[in-house]
Amino acid sequence: MTAQRTNPLLVVSIGVAVLVGLPVASLLGGILGSGTGATWSHLAATVLPEYLVNTLLLCFGVGSGVVLVGVTTAWLTAMHEFPGKRFFEWALVLPMAMPAYVMAYVYTDFLQFVGPLQSALRESFGWDRSDYWFPEVRSLGGAVAMFVFVLYPYVYLLARTAFLERASRLAEAARMLGLGPWRSFFRVSLPLARPAVVAGTTLALMETLADYGTVSYFAVQTFTTGIYRAWFSLGDRLASAQLAAALLGFVVVLLAVEQLSRGRASFQNTGGHRQRRSGQRLPGGQAILAVAACSLPLAVGFVVPAYLLLRLALGEHEASPFAGHFLVLARNSLVLASVTALTALVLAVLLAYGERLAKGPLARLLNRLVSLGYAVPGSVIAVGVLIPVTRLDHWLANQWQEWTGENPGLVLTGGIAALVYAYLVRFLAIALQTVGTGLARITRHMDEAARSLGLAQWPTLCRVHLPILRGTLFAAGLLVFVDVMKELPATLVMRPFDFDTLATQAYTLASDERLGEAAAVSLAIVVVGLLPLIVLGRQIARSHR
Repeated sequence: MTAQRTNPLLVVSIGVAVLVGLPVASLLGGILGSGTGATWSHLAATVLPEYLVNTLLLCFGVGSGVVLVGVTTAWLTAMHEFPGKRFFEWALVLPMAMPAYVMAYVYTDFLQFVGPLQSALRESFGWDRSDYWFPEVRSLGGAVAMFVFVLYPYVYLLARTAFLERASRLAEAARMLGLGPWRSFFRVSLPLARPAVVAGTTLALMETLADYGTVSYFAVQTFTTGIYRAWFSLGDRLASAQLAAALLGFVVVLLAVEQLSRGRASFQNTGGHRQRRSGQRLPGGQAILAVAACSLPLAVGFVVPAYLLLRLALGEHEASPFAGHFLVLARNSLVLASVTALTALVLAVLLAYGERLAKGPLARLLNRLVSLGYAVPGSVIAVGVLIPVTRLDHWLANQWQEWTGENPGLVLTGGIAALVYAYLVRFLAIALQTVGTGLARITRHMDEAARSLGLAQWPTLCRVHLPILRGTLFAAGLLVFVDVMKELPATLVMRPFDFDTLATQAYTLASDERLGEAAAVSLAIVVVGLLPLIVLGRQIARSHR
């Protein structure tokens, strides 16, 4: 107990947990705030029911879609043999590199009335506007489709792992007992993979609730767009905090459902070490259907939008004042992403190593609390961060003015410090989970051997653990870097004046219907997002070969 009380890493864990929990605490305080009656009454009487209905419909549509696409592709690639299977195993994760709001821009340009597809149909068949019906992409259904084909890899990755580790042996036993492929799937494999499917669906729904660019561009009013409108259009920060708290309630419900689904039964791999087994080879017609089922989400979620982005970017021939601004945007994005990734890595190493050294459950509990930040949408974090940070900024400015007679202005909220803080609250969990998993794979016998050679805790970390964790640290930093590059809601709310990133500029240009210029920026974001997915794809192919 004495060692735990005096452990400086435990103090770091407590401090980080407090900082991560501060935005949520400020939101809960905003629920009880006074002076929001008029704004809240106006929202409740006009748009709040629409926010609630649209958010529920969006979650239902996205949840159903990612389960259908993710489970189908995972089942086919894990349990069957067909042409192109080795390619689809890793390529099906590529849509994760395509932000949903980027897909919204390119498909709107491609599918709208004056877009290439409908124009080609009218020219080919001599149709007029009233001669045919075409689905409206800028709608709730269009938003659901964008999210499904971007977020299904969450379900695909977890379900595929569950099928390989838990269902393969029992599926063979079920077939030997006379169950056909469909009955074996529904009665054996799918129930065993249920926790993984629910976990992947929960992650997809949390990303859906966190999105602002897609729903805003498609004019779908949700809680996220309401938070932004209450903050900037109505100028009521407390009403915005109350909407953010309501959105946080959605997230809490999702986490509770996921936890209940995981905790009601035990799903263990009793087959020992997983062995690579050849799947059931599909005959000709079924193999063609399997290839089509895997090709469709890959094409819709990555290949087609990537091609459309490239076509729009190359088709922008006119000189634009934005062209000279691109390097500034890239610099801003790279600085924010690099600072956040490096800071997250340092904190993740300290937190994970502190949990490894701790003798009680407190460090583990604090790290779980820090990991909850990823479940909070960026817009919620932004509102929760700005309220206390702005008050602190004003207090510091008043104190400095009393001491020196000069007003320094808003130091924290006027720069990027508060924005980096918001990024860390949201994305520190990614680095912590990655580093913690890598550190857990290092046997504790190495710690004992280092102590027997006279190394203390810090030299052991620097000379033993960090060299072994080099690849893990690179992967963790890269994941945080890419997520910061794509983050839109928190950046829109918290960016300093006259400070833009690639994500915010892409949103601004697309909102102004300057899709050719937005394509170049969006293409840069997608290329950066491909880096960790290429690494992930290689690991998938190597581990399942």
